[in-house]
Amino acid sequence: MDIAALITWVITALGGFYLLGTWLSRGGARGGTSHLPVPVIFGHFALAALGLVVWIVYVVAGTEALAWTAFILLVPVALLGFVMLARWIPVHRAHGTAPAGAGQDVPAERHFPLAVVLAHGLFAVVTVVLVLLSALNIGGS
Repeated sequence: MDIAALITWVITALGGFYLLGTWLSRGGARGGTSHLPVPVIFGHFALAALGLVVWIVYVVAGTEALAWTAFILLVPVALLGFVMLARWIPVHRAHGTAPAGAGQDVPAERHFPLAVVLAHGLFAVVTVVLVLLSALNIGGS
């Protein structure tokens, strides 16, 4: 289960890197019209990356406290992720209703592919569940 959690975490991180790269390349960090606050984006990223490093150390060392530390780090990561999802949904819905030709000042997150957002979220949920099960020693290693 530990390795499965590591694999899903890495897949989640790859999707997150893609979304972050899209957001940055479209001017999200420059403050423009983005609905996603910079501290939320980078807080989500930093805590998720720190948690992944802790999880890798846990997989190598096997110390139970590290598994719980990684899980505790995932709680605010998930909460920040839900905040971003809630702020992104209206932007995504507005994309279909925007008049043709409108659009120099579109939020950076409007360029997120729906499939990547859904996959990132799905793998994130699976990762949280697997990390929790591993921390509880349910399902073996």
